[in-house]
Formats: sequence, C-alpha cells, structure tokens
Amino acid sequence: MSNLFDLTGRVAVLIGGTSGLGQAIADGLAEEGARVVATGRRAKHLPCDVTSRESILAFRDAVLAEFGRVDILVYAAGFTFRKPTVSVTEQEWSALLDTDLTGALRCCQAFYPALRASGRGRIINIASLGSHLAFQEVTAYCAAKTALLSLTRSLAVEWARDSICVNAIAPGIFPTELNSHLISGTPRGQEMMLRTPMGRFGRAEELKGAAVFLASDAASYVTGQCLAVDGGYLASGVNQ
Repeated sequence: MSNLFDLTGRVAVLIGGTSGLGQAIADGLAEEGARVVATGRRAKHLPCDVTSRESILAFRDAVLAEFGRVDILVYAAGFTFRKPTVSVTEQEWSALLDTDLTGALRCCQAFYPALRASGRGRIINIASLGSHLAFQEVTAYCAAKTALLSLTRSLAVEWARDSICVNAIAPGIFPTELNSHLISGTPRGQEMMLRTPMGRFGRAEELKGAAVFLASDAASYVTGQCLAVDGGYLASGVNQ
C-alpha cells in the first residue's frame, strides 16, 4: 500500500513560515518529502508582505519560476495584541484584520491558478481557538480568526470543483514569540492551563501531523473542515 502521507515531489508554500508554529509546520512538510518555500517579512530570501498584493504576486512568480508548480499553500501569517475593546482604534483594528484575514484572501487568490493546475491543491489556514470562542480583550484577533474560518469554508465549497481542498488547523495553547507575554506565568495562562484537559500547553512539533494529513492524499475527501489540535480545550466543560 502506498504511503498516503508521502509529499515527495510536491511544492509547499508557507506564508509566515519562518518562525513559530509556521516554521514547525514547514519542517513537518519537508520531513515528508515536500519542497518547502517558507516566507515572511523577515525572510532572508523571497520575502513577502501579506499586506501588499504586489509583494505576494512577486513572491508567487518567483516560486513558480524556480519550482514550476505549487501544490500546497499554508497561511500562518498573523499577529495579536491585547487591549480593552472600548479602547481599540480603527487603525489597530484594520491593521490586524489586514494581516490576519485579508492577507489570507490575497494569498489564496494569488496562488489559486497554480493550485488548480496541481490537480490536488491544498490550502491550510491557521485558525485559532478564537475562531470558536471569545477571549478577553483580544476582540480584533478573535474576529479575524472567526472570519478566517468562514473564508476557509467558503473557498472549500467554491473551489472543490477545481480539486482544491481548503481546510484549517486551530491550534490550542502553544507558547510562541507571538503570545508568550500573554500566557507565560500569568493568571491568563493559568486559566488556559486549567481549561486544557491534557494539563499542559502544546509543543510546536505537535502540529506537524495535522498539517501533513491535510496536505496529503490521506485528506483527498476532506474539505471545509477545521482540525483542532488543542489538548481537548474545545471539548472541555468542567475539568475539576
């Protein structure tokens, strides 16, 4: 029986894949044989600013010029901030949505022709627990991630005819450079730990399996779904 998870010969593009959870996913896809192009604002080669359509198109063209194809697109770009919602400015709100949501739309649109040409295109958007639940004083982030999940479902329906599977991964609590100041050694972090049935936070490498599955032939009939990798957080009610 062939290995359904083998990604040999496929080209995977990781937007926001040069650090944190995106980098771990990039490593996982590469370990299964994919040729991975990871990029971000800080990338040394082929940088990509997701707030600029021109930057995304230039990046796409450079990838196609070098590899000739794109089979997998992972959108992991994003940032967050904590602030009482009553004090959030329109500029702060718009800046976050432009990166965390509209950037995903730009990238999906830009890579659509290549993914369609692949014949087994895969898009994996990195959603959040905030796609499903409210978190105190991160309203813009939760709104963006909720909309990202809706975008994922809409594209899944619209692009199914093009043999493009569009899914999302919702990581649980994974301490990263992006969020460690909010959860490490804080009452907020303690509450999150209490709400996680496994009793610990996630390790970045624990996202690899979900990403490989959704990118592979094993998920050829899976689309419009959000796979939570969260230690049971979303399933949890009372843990004590």
